[in-house]
Amino acid sequence: MGKKYPCMEVDLNKITHNTRFIVSKCKEKGIDVFGVTKVFCANIPIVKAMIKGGIVGVADARIKNLIKMQELPIPKVLLRIPEISEAYNVIKYSDISFNSEYKTIEKLSEVAAKQGSIHKIILMVDLGDLREGIWENNIVAVTKKIMKLSNIDVIGIGTNLTCYGGIIPNDDNLGELVNIKNMLKNEVGLDFKIISGGNSSSLYKVFDGTIPKEINNLRIGEAIVLGRETAYGKHIEGCYCDAFTIKGEIVEIKQKPSVPIGTIGKDAFGNIPHFEDKGIMKRAIVALGRQDVNIDGMFPYDKNIEILGASSDHLILDVTNSYKEYNVGDVIDFNVDYGCLLRAMTSEYVNKYYK
Repeated sequence: MGKKYPCMEVDLNKITHNTRFIVSKCKEKGIDVFGVTKVFCANIPIVKAMIKGGIVGVADARIKNLIKMQELPIPKVLLRIPEISEAYNVIKYSDISFNSEYKTIEKLSEVAAKQGSIHKIILMVDLGDLREGIWENNIVAVTKKIMKLSNIDVIGIGTNLTCYGGIIPNDDNLGELVNIKNMLKNEVGLDFKIISGGNSSSLYKVFDGTIPKEINNLRIGEAIVLGRETAYGKHIEGCYCDAFTIKGEIVEIKQKPSVPIGTIGKDAFGNIPHFEDKGIMKRAIVALGRQDVNIDGMFPYDKNIEILGASSDHLILDVTNSYKEYNVGDVIDFNVDYGCLLRAMTSEYVNKYYK
């Protein structure tokens, strides 16, 4: 039976290669890698490809995804700050969780006691990106309170950069993380096992050799799956950028004007579209739409195809200048960025295939 479209095709060998390459470069600097699985919803074939590449733990923002991975013999890390309402499942399904709120950590300790376990946490510090994390002037007081909780083991300190505020990791903010680590050791006696210096945006400092030697952990997702660091969006030489390919089938192909005829109002998403008059063009409709993907993050492998726009279910292409003679039933291949990959892997309407 043939493939059903639209679909995402995943090259598992390329995932393993990228993982092995990045893990090796990090290991040269004494850094272990948690493989971040959230962008592909922790689909097990991809997770196994990352484990084969040498990650030391799997990290995800969703408890449902950690549950998927329970049978895999590798530590499970909850990346997103836990909800108090899900404390039971945090203890049951994660070995380590990232935390910044004392009230939540207190609840985790209470639940861990009932389950007869000690829960490991990494304290998140906000170094300016303004997503999660304890502000520096509160870190000593909060840590002292946490140390009194009988069923919590504070094994590390970490930070997140770039994801929300776009703040790039540098000598100042990563150096401050090290300073806070040393301050906590001196003032409260905690000698952390893990100093987690961020995500794929910190990799450029691994590659240029300037990452602080005290940092021994990174959480890497995008660099593995898409082969690029995220501080400057540069391709990582030695990694594949095309491990994920989204494919859609042409359902209509016709010569039509390039500008709609009539009075233009709002489209299905409340926007007023604008069109450039290019005369009559050869237009293809692919059975793929905004419900499935972020069209701004799709890039046809055929460089002579232009994406004109999309509705919920239809992707409109200009194939006039392509050297290939496309027909109804033909399949168009696209590379993807992170946002498009996230939406496509989350969509139940996009079939997933592995090779």
